[in-house]
Amino acid sequence: MVEQIGQVASDKARHILHKWTTKEGIFGDYDYKYLFTPTLPFIKKTRTVQPFFGLNSEMPLFLGFLLGFQHALAMLAGVVSPPLIISAAANLSEEHEQYLVSCSLIVSGILSAIQITRFHIPKTPYYIGTGLVSVVGTSFATITITGKAFPLMYANGECPVSSDGTELACPDGYGGILATGCVCALLEIALSFLPPAVLQKVFPPLVTGPVVLLIGISLVESGFEDWLGGSGCIDSICPDSSAPHPLEYGSASFIGLGFLVFFVIILCEKWGSPIMKSCAVIVGLLVGCIVAAACNYFESSGISSAPVATFMWVHTFKLKVYGPAVLPMLALYIVLMMEAIGDITATSDVSRVEVEGPLYESRIQGGVLADGFNGLLSCLMTCTPMSTFAQNNGVISITKCANRTAGYWCCFFLIVMGIFSKFAAALVAIPKAVLGGMTSFLFTSVAVSGLRIISTVEFTRRDRFVFTASLVIGLGATLITDWFDGVFTYDGSNNGLKGFYDAIILVCETGFAITGLIGVILNLFIPQESEEDDVAGGIIEEHIMSEGPVEVIGESTVSTTKSFHDSDNKDAEKVA
Repeated sequence: MVEQIGQVASDKARHILHKWTTKEGIFGDYDYKYLFTPTLPFIKKTRTVQPFFGLNSEMPLFLGFLLGFQHALAMLAGVVSPPLIISAAANLSEEHEQYLVSCSLIVSGILSAIQITRFHIPKTPYYIGTGLVSVVGTSFATITITGKAFPLMYANGECPVSSDGTELACPDGYGGILATGCVCALLEIALSFLPPAVLQKVFPPLVTGPVVLLIGISLVESGFEDWLGGSGCIDSICPDSSAPHPLEYGSASFIGLGFLVFFVIILCEKWGSPIMKSCAVIVGLLVGCIVAAACNYFESSGISSAPVATFMWVHTFKLKVYGPAVLPMLALYIVLMMEAIGDITATSDVSRVEVEGPLYESRIQGGVLADGFNGLLSCLMTCTPMSTFAQNNGVISITKCANRTAGYWCCFFLIVMGIFSKFAAALVAIPKAVLGGMTSFLFTSVAVSGLRIISTVEFTRRDRFVFTASLVIGLGATLITDWFDGVFTYDGSNNGLKGFYDAIILVCETGFAITGLIGVILNLFIPQESEEDDVAGGIIEEHIMSEGPVEVIGESTVSTTKSFHDSDNKDAEKVA
């Protein structure tokens, strides 16, 4: 036995030595040129068949390093955008803003490693994590909640306001969002132990699709405001009169900067190399930053004053649950759970592993549990709730690399980028117009994800009704954000009652939350029609459309329908 253990250790040592000291172990025979060759019309690109690297396949060190960096770039914009927008909503200082960007990168790297590793819970059949290259980033959906919660905090005096009405920094309000996120994460953790079939019955694509769609639509507004110069402009001068290059809100120069980012993203998709296509958003952002710097749009003082390095808990926030945000946050975690199920399924598919059966269901259970657990941990690490990202599925598909080694390298790069806070300071200094060109594209992709989920619905007459009824109020609340302000006008001394009213207002004015609530209720309340009834209904509709309008009153309804079936019985049987 001792000799066998010694032999295994010796073989392992030789393998590691070969991996780190030979050309084959470091570079292998991978066609690296393929990753960097653009698809320009005048360049003939030979078609090469790249090897597929599975979850635990042996792969060269440099390739894992390179593809891990590509994964990190692909998710970089999605990780840093929410803290930038949420910091602006809370009017946090530049120091806090830089810290939150750095912290989001660090926490994203740490929590992604949990999803990728997949831990077994002792003495149970349950796991934490998927065991796939399932990366974790800051949830966009939180932006929608904070965009409604902070104005409510300022209106109620829970966030400070100066004597002239200027909203001041509200770190305690941000702490309230973190504490609420911690508590509400317990819902997703509890739901992760339910069978996937039960979850899909209660929260089918018919419910989650419209919710994700509205999240994207509401986010596009904030992205487009930044594209035009920034939502927080003073006297319509963006960002303010003391900036290096101040301009009026919506000026042609701001629109041009944002459009440059958008145009470069399109060019990357059309002619870029595989590595450029998967991180086209970052390439567009980089080009926009270069042009903005050349035209003196950058304010570099924040970069100069930023510390060299930072880490979690350098800045902390007072944790106190903000009652009105509880219901919207619960709805958020339900959405994150269903998004996680979809993302894990997509990752399983591109990773060429099972998309059905016990192992797949185990990955779903572990991924959802890790998603809820990561949401709780991220809030304790001073970041808003984290969720499983889908951006990296494109990287896996293009590079044919589903190997967890690349995933761990991705975690490493995210942590390193976060620790060196000068990098975060540079991201904070990016002009709003450049950032808006990028975030508008990202946020619209969220809305498109909602449409993709909706497209999987069969769309019977009943499904169309549920979809329409759940979307009515949510879409209206997204377009007219203060529609419910005049319903509860209580201004007494009962703070508990006032907080209860604020919670109702926040839910009703958060489009995705009210849509999700109505969708769940209607989906369970209204039964699904039988296939035969739906087909018959479709035949009647087709007949009416072809023959013109028919006025039917009283008992003639039965006779008209009956005569129709008698005359076209054979056609109806064929269709059925």
